[in-house]
Amino acid sequence: MKKNIAIVGAGFSGAVIANQLAHAGYQVEVFESRPHVAGNCHSERDPETGVMVHVYGPHIFHTDIERSWEFVNRYMEFMPYVNRVKAITNNAVYTLPINLLTINQFFGKTFRPAEAEAFMQSLGDKSIENPTTFEEQALRFVGRELYEAFFKTYTIKQWGLQPSELPASILKRLPVRFNYDDNYFNHKYQGMPKDGYTVLVERILDVPGITVHLNTRFDPDSKVDYDHVFYSGPIDSWFKHAEGRLPYRTLDFEVFRDTGDYQGNAVINYCDNAQPYTRITEHKHFSPWEKHEKTICYMEYSRQCEEKDIPYYPIRQAREKAQLERYVNLAKNEANVTFVGRLGTYRYLDMDVTINEALSTSDKFLEAAQQKARMPAFAIDPLA
Repeated sequence: MKKNIAIVGAGFSGAVIANQLAHAGYQVEVFESRPHVAGNCHSERDPETGVMVHVYGPHIFHTDIERSWEFVNRYMEFMPYVNRVKAITNNAVYTLPINLLTINQFFGKTFRPAEAEAFMQSLGDKSIENPTTFEEQALRFVGRELYEAFFKTYTIKQWGLQPSELPASILKRLPVRFNYDDNYFNHKYQGMPKDGYTVLVERILDVPGITVHLNTRFDPDSKVDYDHVFYSGPIDSWFKHAEGRLPYRTLDFEVFRDTGDYQGNAVINYCDNAQPYTRITEHKHFSPWEKHEKTICYMEYSRQCEEKDIPYYPIRQAREKAQLERYVNLAKNEANVTFVGRLGTYRYLDMDVTINEALSTSDKFLEAAQQKARMPAFAIDPLA
């Protein structure tokens, strides 16, 4: 029962799988190239302000997945938090997602819900019957004025691509509401871990049978030393970029501090070209149950990920999907290696989905071990 497992990466994917397998009696070694666990969710106290900072940009836990919510609450108390995003465009401040207040403010109206819905339908381009691009989706459902004010330039800054080059599915995540609800998310459970994500992940990993190696890269040739490897790093890195580098967007942050309250809100998007950054995040507002005299903010810039950068968002266009397919075929020929998580499957995943998939992957592995069956290279098909 004391089989040796290697897990590459100490983000949520690796930590949850390590946790589940250690509880099942396995010896697990976790290899993390950075000096901390929690991956891009890493949070730490800023020594100058005392504020809990989301070092790689804000992460807000929101989910309808009961299993994910129950799992994280097992290891830390989650405090109530509602993400209320503001947007600046054309020298005015609005609320996002687009709701009744946004519509009335933008058009100088006093619509009731039914009136606003009828008005929005009149704005939409009905000649676009089946939107396939981000731009078509926006024009079909919100019309040109709102599209150009809130989405067009912001999207170009965020993705480095024209909205006509991006799939419609990206915009499907942004609702339009015909009431005054400005909760950015629409999930049953929303909150923030009281002591930060890094402490949460440390607790998930604090199980007998787990050894964590920080500042340690895992050599794929070392897989022979383990009965199975779960790999949550970039899939193309495992194969030494044999099919070329898969493209990602990365983020740069310009950090500044102030006293008091700098912007009055956690997140303000800058939707036009007046500023080169996409948004400013003020981190004290992500922990509203804490009080701090000083404040720390991040100006966020998006750009193409280069070799030494931290990858954030996969770019899944037709060309990249063809490239990914070649890597998936290579992965399926690997013995005793399972590729997991955002980087291992080259998919944009929210934290709750990442955790749920890691739990499901652990279930599948334990079931395969019991049946003496082969664990597949992917528990979730990255091409689906």
